[in-house]
Amino acid sequence: QLQLVESGGGLVQPGGSLRLSCAAAGFSVGDYAIGWFRQAPGKEREGFSCISSSRASTYYGDSVKGRFTISRDNAKNTVYLQMNSLQPEDTAVYYCNRLQYYLPWGQGTQVTVSL
Repeated sequence: QLQLVESGGGLVQPGGSLRLSCAAAGFSVGDYAIGWFRQAPGKEREGFSCISSSRASTYYGDSVKGRFTISRDNAKNTVYLQMNSLQPEDTAVYYCNRLQYYLPWGQGTQVTVSL
């Protein structure tokens, strides 16, 4: 079964860090560009980072540039998102998905940044 499962979220104080994981099943993450998305309360889901398939080139939106790092471990078939210097505005449910041939959205992982 083709799927992506997000994990690693939690409650963290402003300035803290988390590492999210996006584990793939049924396909190889190295064969697809994979993106991270997030949906804050009352807002639409937005994409903010991705990693390409072949050269593992990365992209970051302005809101996370310099704070988040996307990476991929082909052996573990997992894409990671290292999030540093977290701020309250980063509070959202985080999802991952292929940028082409989208899969059904998973449950995501909740990230809450608060004192």
